[in-house]
Amino acid sequence: MVRATLLLARVMHPFSPPRSLRSSPTLHWTAGSLLLLLVWDASGLDLLLANWFGTAHGFALRDHWLFTTVLHEGARRIAWLLVVGLSLVVWWPAGVLRQVDRLQRLQLVLTTLLSLLAVVSIKYISSTSCPWDLAEFGGVARYVSHWTLGVVDGGGAHCFPAGHASAGFAFFGGYFVLRDAAPRAARIWLVATLVVGLVLGISQQARGAHFMSHTLWTAWLCWTIAWLCDGAATHLRLRYQAHPATPEARHVAS
Repeated sequence: MVRATLLLARVMHPFSPPRSLRSSPTLHWTAGSLLLLLVWDASGLDLLLANWFGTAHGFALRDHWLFTTVLHEGARRIAWLLVVGLSLVVWWPAGVLRQVDRLQRLQLVLTTLLSLLAVVSIKYISSTSCPWDLAEFGGVARYVSHWTLGVVDGGGAHCFPAGHASAGFAFFGGYFVLRDAAPRAARIWLVATLVVGLVLGISQQARGAHFMSHTLWTAWLCWTIAWLCDGAATHLRLRYQAHPATPEARHVAS
């Protein structure tokens, strides 16, 4: 029995999570924030906050130029321009990203794209409608938790999680890429990502496009993707260092 257990452990070792994920303090923060999010979902605060901005006649700020032109369309375009810029920086480094190697810069781009893709994919299959669709705010839908799977609320659906907030939160990967090489820049990057994501999320809530939980789940999802990608990249980097590649491959990584 002991021999079989040891053999199974040896076989499963390559598939086990990297130690950096299993023992990292980030794991505790990520798990703790997940529990707080679940508590938020159970609290009913989404509707309470939505009532701050909406009435039975709808949301007064829904079509305000600042929220639609600047914080909605403008922010989305800027986010994609940043993705293009970061893609170019992979090969032609600039600014603080000169302090990390090419593979780390590539990690940042891939993490950002994966975060955006994850949010869009979940929205596509979501049956949750936006606050402005609810009967309480002049619509026709009824409020249904986004965890009530398979239940149609009568609205337009595809509202969970918050897509525009991901224009900020999707860049969490920069913190993980920079935190060893440039700790101060990493902290600034983290704060900027949080602030931009929250501003975009709250602006959408003011319009009636999202509940606060939609924004918070987008933040948690993007953070978790960035953390997992960093753990996987670190694991691969350690294996690469243990088994050095050819000079040509080392040149590509630099």
